[in-house]
Amino acid sequence: MSEISPTARALRALDLLQGRPGITASELAQRLGVTERAARRYVAILREADIPVESTRGPYGGYTLGRGLRLPPLVFSATEALGLVMAALDSQHAVADPSDPVGSALGKILRVLPTNVARQAVTLRETARTVPERSPARPDPAVTSELVAAVAAQRQVRIGYRTAAGNARTFEVDPWSVVVRYGRWYLLCHSHHAEALRTFRIDRISEVSQLEGSFEVPADLDPAAELEANLGKGWEHETHVVFHAPLQEVRPWVRPTLGDLSELPDGRCELVGSTSNAQAYAGEWLAGVPFAFTVVGGDELRAAVRVVADRLTQSLE
Repeated sequence: MSEISPTARALRALDLLQGRPGITASELAQRLGVTERAARRYVAILREADIPVESTRGPYGGYTLGRGLRLPPLVFSATEALGLVMAALDSQHAVADPSDPVGSALGKILRVLPTNVARQAVTLRETARTVPERSPARPDPAVTSELVAAVAAQRQVRIGYRTAAGNARTFEVDPWSVVVRYGRWYLLCHSHHAEALRTFRIDRISEVSQLEGSFEVPADLDPAAELEANLGKGWEHETHVVFHAPLQEVRPWVRPTLGDLSELPDGRCELVGSTSNAQAYAGEWLAGVPFAFTVVGGDELRAAVRVVADRLTQSLE
C-alpha cells in the first residue's frame, strides 16, 4: 500500500478546515489518522502556501480559515464522479434533464471535470435510468428552499397544504426544522391554529409565504426525535395492536412513526398509535410482519385488516 504524501494530507486537512470551522488539533489529528504534532505540521504547510489558517487558544479554540481565502478548483477522481452520479440516480432525480435542478447542477460539475474523469460519469448519466418509485413524493425544490430559508431566519410562514384526502388547507406556523426521514421530507413546526407541534409532508406543501413575525426554536429541540414521536400521534384513526412475540423480536419491524411499542407482563408486546391511512397500515405494514398479532383497536384498522384478509383468502379459492 502506497504511503499518503504530506501534500495529500495537507489538502485533506484543508477540506476538514472548510467543513468543520473551529476544529481542534486533536480532532484534526484523529480525522487524518496522525499525531497532533503531525497535524500541526500540515497546518504549517497550508500557511506556507499562503492559505490563511487562524488559530484560537482556550477551551473553545481551534483552527479556522481566514477571510479572503480563494479556494482551489474542485478536483474529483473518476470514482468520486461516478459516485456522485449514482447518488443522484438513486435519489430518483432526472439527472440527464437540464431543466431538473439536480440535473442542471450535475451537468455544470461534469462540464468542468477533466475529460478522462468525466467520460465515465457522463456515459452513466446518459444511459442509466432511475428505478420507478412506488409512491412518488419528491418535494418541490423551490418550496423546500423557501422553507429552509425561513427556518434559518426564524421567520413565521403561511403554507398552502394538500391533505392526504386531497383537501386544500392553509396554516400559519413557526418552521422549526426541515427533516428527512424514511425517504420523505417533513417540516417540523409549531402550528398557530393548534397551538401545538405539528409535522407536514413537504411534497404536499404547494406554496410558502413569509410573514412578519419571528420565533425562537426550543433550545433542547432534537428535530429527528420530535419528528418520529409526532408522526405516530394525532392522526384520525387510533391503532392498537398486540404482538404474540417478545418486544426485542418485534422492535426491528416497528418504526417509531407507527406508535409507541411497549412490553406486556405476559411476554408479549403492544403497539399504540394512530394513522391517517388504515388501509396502508394493514396491507403494507401489518401484513408483512412475521409474527402473530391481534388488532385490539380501533375500528378503522380492524375493518382494513378484514379487507386484506378477505382479499388474500379469495385468492386461494
